[in-house]
Amino acid sequence: MTQPGGGGPRPRGAWWREVAVTVAAFALCLLGGVIQVDDTLSAPPAAAYFIAVVSCAVLPVRHRAPLAALAATTAIGVLVPPLGLLLTPLIVAPAVITAYSYSLAARTERRAASAVLLTSAALVASIPLFGDFSWKDASRMGVVAVFPLVAGVLGHSVRNRRAYLAAVEERARRAEESRDSEARRRVTEERVRIARELHDLVAHQITLANAQATVAAHFFDARPEQTRKSLKELVATTAEALDDLRATVGLLRQSGDAATPAEPTPGLSRLPTLLESFRRAGLEVSVHQEGTARPLPPGVDLTAYRIVQEALTNVTKHAGTRSARVRLVWNRDRVTITVADDGGGVRTAPPASSGWSASTGPSASTGPSASTMPDRPPGYGLIGMRERATAVGGHLSAGRRPEGGFLVSTQLPLPPVKDTP
Repeated sequence: MTQPGGGGPRPRGAWWREVAVTVAAFALCLLGGVIQVDDTLSAPPAAAYFIAVVSCAVLPVRHRAPLAALAATTAIGVLVPPLGLLLTPLIVAPAVITAYSYSLAARTERRAASAVLLTSAALVASIPLFGDFSWKDASRMGVVAVFPLVAGVLGHSVRNRRAYLAAVEERARRAEESRDSEARRRVTEERVRIARELHDLVAHQITLANAQATVAAHFFDARPEQTRKSLKELVATTAEALDDLRATVGLLRQSGDAATPAEPTPGLSRLPTLLESFRRAGLEVSVHQEGTARPLPPGVDLTAYRIVQEALTNVTKHAGTRSARVRLVWNRDRVTITVADDGGGVRTAPPASSGWSASTGPSASTGPSASTMPDRPPGYGLIGMRERATAVGGHLSAGRRPEGGFLVSTQLPLPPVKDTP
């Protein structure tokens, strides 16, 4: 295909087309040279061969230099009457072909129209300038003038068609790239979401199991009854952890919609059950609410539940305190959730500002769970909480309290309240 507006090199497979076009133009020129004024035929004179050879020799360069080819074939067409030949559309076939090619390759429509009009005018003007002019010549002038114009219109139409197809292909290519990038983005978001869910689930259950096992080991000799109670709670906690993991992994392995309804998404309605699991592990948690509680959207409800879960899990893992406080403040357009520990001991984990998963403040080891707690590598609890809050349009902050301890505070948006008369 010809490069629009540039006339770049032709592909190798198109050379046979060039040969066919050149041969056809040469035959038409010779055929036009044998037509006489009285519509009789005679052997082509030497002038006809000259016109055919010279004008057709220009055709192969019409793709590289379309304007020069058009000017050359037009000039040769103007020489037809002075050489004693009859000016017909057949003998100026090369000029018609170059008019089509220039309209196809011109950079602007104005240039193409101007060049084609000049070609038609030059060919028509050669009839009265060289020889006698009659009404019969006038009819031939009209036919000769129309052919370059029609070729220019066809070239313009083909140019527009090729530009339209190129634009469609470009849009399709960009749409494909956009779909690929969107698919990669969604895969990444889903991977992060699954990582957050598994982190919160495993960290919560394993932390409780660790605390109960620590209590059982601490009271193994002195208080056998307390040891048996802790071990029973440990069995229940690990069984619950296995059930949660099985349900989560089962959802990930499904290829389609589940045949049976899945377990309801955790929310603040399950907060009492969550707090009871921490109390069994030895952490006393108090809850205080202000304002009127309202139903939350599923995404916000899950975010609130997971933030409370992760904050209390970090209290159990990284602080020696035995108590924590959860506070929920319901306003018109947001709910504020804070989780704080009393900071009763020395913190055993690195500070949260360095990107660790701990979300509790400095506290001393006052019980068995803290006394045996080794240093842990960094986690992603605090990062995950911030990501969850940001994903639903909220905000989370965490840091040490001036009076001691550590505070996690988040503000989550609420749906607007409909005013009633």
